[in-house]
Amino acid sequence: MPDRSVLTVSALSAQLSAVMEERFPAVWVEGEVSNFKVYGSGHAYFTLKDEGAQLRCVLFRTRARRVRFEPKDGLSVMAFGSVEVYAQRGEYQLVVELLEPRGLGALQLAFEQLKERLAAEGLFEARRKRPLPRFPRKIGIVTSPSGAALRDMLRIIGRRFGEVHIVLAPARVQGDGAAGEVAQGVRELNALGGVDVIIVGRGGGSLEDLWAFNDEMLARTIAASKVPVISAVGHEVDFTIADFVADVRAATPSNAAELVVREKRAVAESVGDLTVRLQRAMRRALGAHRDRLERTLGRRVLTDPGRPLRDLARRLDDARVRLRQVELATLGRAAHRFALAERGLRAANPVARTLRDRRALIDLQGRFTRALHRALDRSRHRLGSAAGRLDSLSPLAVLGRGYSLTLTPAQRIVRSWRDVSAGDAVRVLLHDGSLDCRVDATREHDDRPQV
Repeated sequence: MPDRSVLTVSALSAQLSAVMEERFPAVWVEGEVSNFKVYGSGHAYFTLKDEGAQLRCVLFRTRARRVRFEPKDGLSVMAFGSVEVYAQRGEYQLVVELLEPRGLGALQLAFEQLKERLAAEGLFEARRKRPLPRFPRKIGIVTSPSGAALRDMLRIIGRRFGEVHIVLAPARVQGDGAAGEVAQGVRELNALGGVDVIIVGRGGGSLEDLWAFNDEMLARTIAASKVPVISAVGHEVDFTIADFVADVRAATPSNAAELVVREKRAVAESVGDLTVRLQRAMRRALGAHRDRLERTLGRRVLTDPGRPLRDLARRLDDARVRLRQVELATLGRAAHRFALAERGLRAANPVARTLRDRRALIDLQGRFTRALHRALDRSRHRLGSAAGRLDSLSPLAVLGRGYSLTLTPAQRIVRSWRDVSAGDAVRVLLHDGSLDCRVDATREHDDRPQV
């Protein structure tokens, strides 16, 4: 018998791993994500599956940071990586290096996911948008100091109203770290104080170029700004998350400058119009006061100053006559009340009053005694009547006349032949006891005994 070649599990796993890594060093795999889970270490584990098979995958932390969108169960993706054997479990898995969504690009999918999440939080709602100041004195701009967007905005602001104070918060608007610098610029302008409006923007570009303005941290910074923010990113066809969360979205940086600063001529015309309206209002007010003055000058109190004194003298004479009449009437009523009080005192002699009260007390005692006897008689009569009615209604009295009461074992009264069946045990209550019986048969009609 030839010698058998025996491998250990570890040796076989190592050989399989070497074969698979040599055969599949780099491969693209397409499938649907399921059981996606990120652990505390930052590594993500999930399964790619299709109609016929499934493949375990691992996305290590360093690679996961490069994934722009948020993988989730049910999402169709394409994964690039190498196939390795995980010896501890005896499984093969795909170590993912790149992960892209199928259909939409990774950046576009990440944009849609963030837009949907922030919209659900209410950051895009119109009710939280603030109006722009009509005449800003200090304008903050967050953009690249070397970009054409800044030059366009400064040119338009200087042409329309050059006296406005501009504060620039320089920031990169493209590449890694650009979103953080733009957000820092917004925070610094808020902390500076006195800034009436902030413009955040840059010129046009591809989706990758504008990606800094799709950053979630920047969007929340704009939403938390105490100063109204205008988002002016790219061209009119370009939309970013900053556009949706800002108070106002401008099609271009130049359009933002036009929105925030009115033309000097328009301001002057507005001031002139207000001046004319103020003059008209003043003339109307002066005319109204002049009419009131003329009416006041025409009153008799000014043309005949002695008349009020004569009127007061007549009113004083009338008051004196009324006062004398009231005095006499008051004295008459007082004399009448005195006479009545005197007669009352005579009638209230203590001896006579005591005799009257004693007679009244004796009469009341007799009436009370008679009323008490009548009430007791009526109560006895009602009690007897009630006792008779209760006795006539008592079930025991009915049973005493020869009737009985049939109960089921559940203590329910048998009112119909349908309430029991043949063979059921029943209890028959009599006037002086009870009978335990069993039903032999039931009939709907029967001859009833003559009572």
